[in-house]
Order: sequence, then structure tokens, then C-alpha cells
Amino acid sequence: MANDGFVLIGVSTGEDPEPQELMLRLANRHGLVAGATGTGKTVTLQVLAEGLSAAGVSVFASDIKGDLSGISQLGDGKPAFVNRAKELGFDYKADRFPVIFWDLFGEQGHRVRATISEMGPLLLARLLELNDTQEGVLNIVFRVADEQGLLLLDLKDLRAILTFVSDNAKDITAKYGNVSKLSIGTIQRRLLVLENQKGDEFFGEPALDINDLLHVDASGRGIVNILAADKLMDNPRLYATFLLWLLSSLFEALPEVGDPDKPKLVFFFDEAHLLFDGAPKALLDSVERVVRLIRSKGVGVYFVTQNPLDVPDSVLGQLGNRAQHALRAFTPRDQKAVRAAADTFRQNPTFNAARVITELSVGEALVSVLEDKGTPSIVQRTLVAPPAARVGPITAQERQALIDTSPFKSKYANVIDRESAFELLQKRTEASVPDEAPPAQSGLGGILGSVVDDLMGGGGSGKGRRRGSQTLSERVIGNVASSAARTIGTQIGRAILRGVLGSMSRQ
Repeated sequence: MANDGFVLIGVSTGEDPEPQELMLRLANRHGLVAGATGTGKTVTLQVLAEGLSAAGVSVFASDIKGDLSGISQLGDGKPAFVNRAKELGFDYKADRFPVIFWDLFGEQGHRVRATISEMGPLLLARLLELNDTQEGVLNIVFRVADEQGLLLLDLKDLRAILTFVSDNAKDITAKYGNVSKLSIGTIQRRLLVLENQKGDEFFGEPALDINDLLHVDASGRGIVNILAADKLMDNPRLYATFLLWLLSSLFEALPEVGDPDKPKLVFFFDEAHLLFDGAPKALLDSVERVVRLIRSKGVGVYFVTQNPLDVPDSVLGQLGNRAQHALRAFTPRDQKAVRAAADTFRQNPTFNAARVITELSVGEALVSVLEDKGTPSIVQRTLVAPPAARVGPITAQERQALIDTSPFKSKYANVIDRESAFELLQKRTEASVPDEAPPAQSGLGGILGSVVDDLMGGGGSGKGRRRGSQTLSERVIGNVASSAARTIGTQIGRAILRGVLGSMSRQ
């Protein structure tokens, strides 16, 4: 529920109940929704998404269990929701919100793709679980592709350039450093594993246009973009890498807007611990930098996780709007998490936050939001408002009806396979093979002999060449030159697109 620049989260309990509201002007200062399984995190996420959409703010959220899909359907007025609304001082009103479904596998939404070039070596190395040496080789592979004017769009392009680098390892090693065929082989095997897990379906064109996430409907409501992630969670590293790529792409694509009256987009990262588990320091530093700077692009980032300790301190310190659901304190680590969660709040003198966190009931949370001057409010024990839309998964028929009427159905339906590294390298290979086997002859012969003859100015048999005819070496050089000329204009663009998280160099 949104009203006059605020999104209602709930109402505090105690002697003087007060609305707990997210200020739209400060919604781009990021946030955290945390709590144990079954304590109401998804409902709180839906309440925030509904309020943001009603205020004209676009939303992106991953849907791990399908529960968030109900936001697209009219609420059914469950007695518990009607009673909660009355308890909070307003009448329950059913509503529904505009939704676009996305899916990396194209089964429960529009297919989401990215190119290998856009992903970049840093994120790709994490996806493939490469060590530092193998990641270094991958960086060299990307550099060679850029210099050769070779577009890397899908996995067959990456395989082709890996083979090219392996075949020319001696020359490339002399220029860039050691390129081990063992490392190339390891990368190729990891690509096979990724393909077997259907990870290859993510790479290719048409790539997702970030601007397609930033729309409002005819009534001015922000579109709620929902990523179907139930099957994607079978490959959690692909899930995490995709979300990090998407965050990086938003950072690179959107212009600076300062602090607008409301965000352009609010991004919810569910299962946030997967973004950071096993991530190298270079990647964590890049994520921290993006989170810190992306608010000036009008984007708010909200992490949804079970335990606040899942989020690194450098990122956690930037999350000013918080809703903490119940945590259990059965183990020493649980107890540490409770203390850490309580200590991050601006303390309320009327209760002990650490104790209350273990006592919260379902649908209840400790809430602290940023106030007018950007300082966090005193934490309040809060009853979360009921969602206006349906809670829980929608049917397959309801989902398909929304996909069929989506304005993006035709745009992302079919794969585009244009000329890229695989095709260009294949042409070079074909050009280097003679059309006919040359007659047996003494001396060097073959391709090497043709090149030597060309350099010496002869035709091999002492006869002059026909005007306009080309030697083999001229054809090879011509093909290379024309390929480079066709793609040189895209090289700088790819390097820019690779950007912060997909960059070739670690900053």
C-alpha cells in the first residue's frame, strides 16, 4: 500500500501504535528482509513490491518457490488478512498488479539471455569455478577475441576461441604470458558440465534489454518483473552469477539521477547468501562498489535472506531499510546471528531487541527505516500489513495467459544466431585449406611453399599470375583483414558493456 510518497510496511505494536512506512525518496538507499524459514519474509517482500508498484516504481524479484507469482492475481480476502487490516486500522481491499514473468530456461516466462562478451571473464570464471591460473587464461582469451574482432555470443563461440588460443599458444604466450593447454582443457571441460546443466541456454541472443525491466502500465503502476527460479536453484551458482550480471548491467546502462523522488527500480535478491558464498575478494569488492554507487542511478537493492550474517559487513552496512523476522537461537552461530541483527538497529529503550527477535510470531517483524534526514528510525516491533493481491503460486494456465498477452512475447521468443567467433574462425580455417590437393613436387610445397613463392614474387612454376588472381596467403590475409574491419566498431562497445562486474581487469 502506497500513499503520499510512502509504502506502508505495517503498524507498530505497543502503547502508541504508529505506521511503519518506507519513504519512497529514500527507497534507493537499499534494504534487508531477513528471518528464518516460515516467519513471513515472502509476505513482507510482496507487501513492499505491491506498494512500490502502486507508486509507479518498477520491481524485479526472483521467485524461488513460485509464491510471489500470486501478486498478478486479485486477492481472495482471506479472513486472516481481513482481520489483520482491521487490527491495523484500515479496511482490506483486494487488488492485483501488472507482472512480467522471466525464466532463464524459457518455460515459465520470457527467456532471459546474455552474451558471453557481456558476461565477461570475472563472472564467467566464478560460474565455471576456475582457479586463479585458469581465470588468468580466460582473461587472455577474451583479450585475444577483442583484438581479433571476434564476437563471443554463445558457448560455441567461446569453445572456438579457446581452440584458436590453444592452437596458437606459443605466439599468444610470448605476448600475454603463459597459456597452458592444460588450463584450456580444464575450461573446456567445465563448459561441458555447464552445458549438461542447461547453463548454455542462458548464453546467446537476443540478450535481455535492461530497459524492458523499467516500465509502467497504462494506469501508471510499475511493472513487477518476476524471475521464475525454482528450477534455476538446481544450479545456484548460475542463479547467483545471473543476478550479479543483471545488477552490473543496470549499473552500466542507467544514467546518473542523484536522489529522485522515487526509484526507477527496486531489485530484490532472494537467497542472498548464494551471491556471496565462495566469491573471490575481487568479486566481493566489485559487488560492494556497485551496491554503494547504484543508488545514484535510481536503483534500490534489497537482500532477502535467512540470516543477516549471510551478507558481508561491507554490504550490510549500506542497507538502511530493514525488516527482521524471527530468528531461532538453537546453536552458537544462531545466537551470534541474533545478536548481530539486534546490534544493527537503532535501539528502542522499551524492549530488548535480541530477545524480541526470538519471540516474533509469523507476520511480525522488527522494522527500522530511514527517516527524512537519512538516519535510521528507532526499531519498532511491527505487525506486517496484509498483501492486497493473492498470496501463493498461480496456476500454469494463469501464468501462460499472462505470458501470451505480454508485450515482450515476440521479442524474446526466438534465438538469433548471427555471425560471430565460431563462424569467422571456421571461415578462416576453410580459407587456409587449398581447394585441390597440389601435385607432388620437390622443395617446400603445400601452403608454406605457396606463401614463400608469393613473398618471392613468383607463381611457383615461373609463370606470371593472371591479373586479379590471388594467392592463398593473400586470401587468408584478406579474410582476416575484412573480418577485423567488420567488427572493429564493436570492440570498444563490448569492453564497455563488460563493465564493473564483467571487466577484464580486477580493480
